[in-house]
Amino acid sequence: MSRVRTALLGSLLVLASVATASPQTVGEMETGLAAVYSNRLHGRTTASSEVYDRAKLTAAHKTLPFGTEVKVTSTRNGRSVVLRINDRGPVQPNRILDISPAAAGQLGMHPRSMRQVTLEIVKVGDGKTYRRRRVAR
Repeated sequence: MSRVRTALLGSLLVLASVATASPQTVGEMETGLAAVYSNRLHGRTTASSEVYDRAKLTAAHKTLPFGTEVKVTSTRNGRSVVLRINDRGPVQPNRILDISPAAAGQLGMHPRSMRQVTLEIVKVGDGKTYRRRRVAR
C-alpha cells in the first residue's frame, strides 16, 4: 500500500508543478539544480512508457514534452551534453532535472550528486509515449 501512496503523491507533485513557468520553445533557457537518477531505476518504465536505461543520455523534466532535446551545461565546469526528455520529475521542488548517470559522467558529476545547470531547448518533442523492449538488469 505504501508504494501506491508514494506513486500517488509523486504524481500529484508533478501535476502541481505543471503550473510553474518553464521553457517551451527552441532557444529558451532555464537554470536550476540537476540530480542524478538512482541506478535502482534501471530497467523500469518511465512516464513516456520507455524503459529507463542508465547508459542513455536521457532526463526527466516536469513539463517539457517527451522527446524534447535539451542542451544541459554545468555552471561549475562549462561541460555540456544534449539529453532527450523521456520521463517526468523530479518531484523535489528545488530541482529542474533528473539526469541519467551517463549524462552525469559527461557533465563531470559524481553519480550521487547535484549540480547547478543551465538547460536550453534544442528541439521541442512531439510529446508521444513510446514502447521499447525491456533493458537487461
